Amino acid sequence: MRGSHGTFYWNELMTRDVEGAKKFYADTLGWSYDAMPMPGGGGTYWLATMDGEPVGGILDITGPEFGQVPESWMSYIAVDDVDARVAKAVKAGAKLMKPAFDVPGVGRIAILMQPDGAGVGWMTPVEQ
Repeated sequence: MRGSHGTFYWNELMTRDVEGAKKFYADTLGWSYDAMPMPGGGGTYWLATMDGEPVGGILDITGPEFGQVPESWMSYIAVDDVDARVAKAVKAGAKLMKPAFDVPGVGRIAILMQPDGAGVGWMTPVEQ
């Protein structure tokens, strides 16, 4: 079940060429897009949809805060309590890259670097 604790929940493309990525996935997979303003005036997040259902997101990483972030797909795992689980992850050797924050209507999210260096997002989705 999507959103169950410990399952992959969401994927988003982090890119410096949003328009190129949107065109690529529209042309090859038939995706459509809805613009969502980012909290705090942080630009636009593009919700990718297919047949009216969300399938992923596209995030513009041209800002200086993303200077060392490679263009890639970022996966998010659903967890039952992101704050408690992040504390366990840090104790187990993960590095907290972005502390937990709330996205209204979406959930509470934190970005981690696993002990091996791979990045992953953990989120407690809002109840639908």
